[in-house]
Amino acid sequence: MRYIEGINRKSKIAFPEYIDDYISEDNPVRIIDAFVASLDMIALGFKNAVPKDKGRPSYDPKDLLKLYIYGYMNRITSSRTLEKATQTNIEVMWLLRRLTPDFKSISDFRKDNKEAINLVFKQFVALCKEWDLFGKEVVAVDGSKFRASNSKKNNFNTKSLNRKIKYLEEKTEKYMAEIEENDDKESLDRKPNKEEIKEKIRELKERKEKYEAYKEEIENGKTTETSTTDPDSRLMAVNNNGVDVCYNVQTVVDGRHKLVVDCDVINNPTDHGMLSKMAKSAKEIFDVEELKTLADKGYYNAVDLKICEKENIITYVAKQVFPNSTGKEEFYLDKFKYDKEENVYICPKGERLYSRRQKPIDENTKEIVYRNFEACGKCEFKDKCTKDTKGRRIRRSIDQDCLDIVDERTSENKEFYRQRQMIVEHPFGTVKRGFGITYFLTRGLESVKAEASLAFLAYDMKRVINILGIREIIRRLTGKKAPVNPLFSKHAILFGNIKQLIA
Repeated sequence: MRYIEGINRKSKIAFPEYIDDYISEDNPVRIIDAFVASLDMIALGFKNAVPKDKGRPSYDPKDLLKLYIYGYMNRITSSRTLEKATQTNIEVMWLLRRLTPDFKSISDFRKDNKEAINLVFKQFVALCKEWDLFGKEVVAVDGSKFRASNSKKNNFNTKSLNRKIKYLEEKTEKYMAEIEENDDKESLDRKPNKEEIKEKIRELKERKEKYEAYKEEIENGKTTETSTTDPDSRLMAVNNNGVDVCYNVQTVVDGRHKLVVDCDVINNPTDHGMLSKMAKSAKEIFDVEELKTLADKGYYNAVDLKICEKENIITYVAKQVFPNSTGKEEFYLDKFKYDKEENVYICPKGERLYSRRQKPIDENTKEIVYRNFEACGKCEFKDKCTKDTKGRRIRRSIDQDCLDIVDERTSENKEFYRQRQMIVEHPFGTVKRGFGITYFLTRGLESVKAEASLAFLAYDMKRVINILGIREIIRRLTGKKAPVNPLFSKHAILFGNIKQLIA
């Protein structure tokens, strides 16, 4: 039996005459083309949006923006692979009308238009709102770690620097001892000579000076660590209890079609303070009076939740359970019950802990301490409850009443709260697994924000394609029915007949 055979490479074939004939009417690149064509590049602030009168002409920023959107939708994110795509990818050839910018021009476009790219994402979100694709009732907020363009070896904190400096000092002392040993006696075995050892000592001293400079920078600065390749990146905990140098990407996702409403990038490993910011942004975009917001326990912060309550943002957040110093679950903080009427905490063994505060509560008060050292001194479970020699202390936040309201609301609506994962994990899963974007190529917080905007613009665009369909989107973008190219069907039939004749 014969194999399926291809055509002879030297045989003549009648390919379609026009490049447009290769791109079907329901190809997603037509949406990218129509969307970018609808943008006002001058208003968005793109560099070279107005052509120069003199000098060498530049590329139209619309063409480079189309290239990037296509790339992020199709797992092509680096400037060099995008350059190659302009020469080999028929869809990119159609999209850019056979333009072939070099990788430097492509890279510089992303570098020079950070804020404008962020605004393009917001522009598409505004389109989604105009097309009534948002439910405007329920959103979910979450963060995910994306690796930065900085290795762990090029990230330093005080602890790691002290360890490295100590090692270099010990190594230097060892080499100094070897110099003295070589001066005292000669050995038959080949050892580094005096000049070689001095060179190694010089190198060690240079490294030590470099590490000491990093340490001084940390001690005099506002951060507890420094990254030498990407100074804005930070060491963060990632999956499977590992650590890596990352950025924390925040999103707020609408519950109706899982469209990303807004995104942000921070270099803080925790999510504290971001719930109110992201939820308020969604509320302003939707222009609604009330908004239900779902979030995980990483956002369980009294100050942040209090801001949400004031802004009429109804929050559903999992309660964060804090362990005691001994690690015994039966004496965790959540096992101590608060009696609001008597203003006391009741411990798991029935003893009351009282507030001993003498100063009046004012705007500077952060928490109130409850204790009962007399009862703790007699308790047989004291060693399981606390390591404090005097006894257990419970610190109640001044905003605990707000936390109690959120806790009660969340526990009473567990089925509703379970929607959180289905809503907010979908975009991150698609971007990381579907688009292959698990790390950032650019460096610096502002550049990384532009990358994140491109990634979630590509995600939202694919979601809208699945919801409305390509022809409907083009109709809405252009204001007319998507045309059917008669040449496409004619050439397709001709090409099919030629293939049959060759076979």
